[in-house]
Amino acid sequence: MSKQISTFKHGVPWEESFGYSQGVRVGDTLYVSGQLSHDEEGNFIGEGDFETQVRTTFKNIDKVLNAFGATKKNIVDDTVLVVNLQENSEAVQKLHLEYFEDHHPASTTVGISALAFPEQLVEIRVTARLDLND
Repeated sequence: MSKQISTFKHGVPWEESFGYSQGVRVGDTLYVSGQLSHDEEGNFIGEGDFETQVRTTFKNIDKVLNAFGATKKNIVDDTVLVVNLQENSEAVQKLHLEYFEDHHPASTTVGISALAFPEQLVEIRVTARLDLND
């Protein structure tokens, strides 16, 4: 039995130049690529503002989830990449809890030295199960 694969793209320039999709569904599993803080046209949002970047990143995750009929309650695992983790540790914990509320997926937070864009301070990728009920 072959599995159907479907994809979603935001339509931002780096999707084609790097060659990837924002979300890939295989059966009931949704893999969401690392999301960052950008608007519909691909303009970076929140330079120097960690909280704005995290909030916008979660909004972009929601856009991918919504394209597949899912919500944050379907997320089973997330990985949070943070520049200057020691400096941003409390903020990322607070914003992560605020976003997920009483839903607690498996989670890994990693401190790194840099991300793709010089002003980027956070990137978040998730895996979701579409066969879960809210």
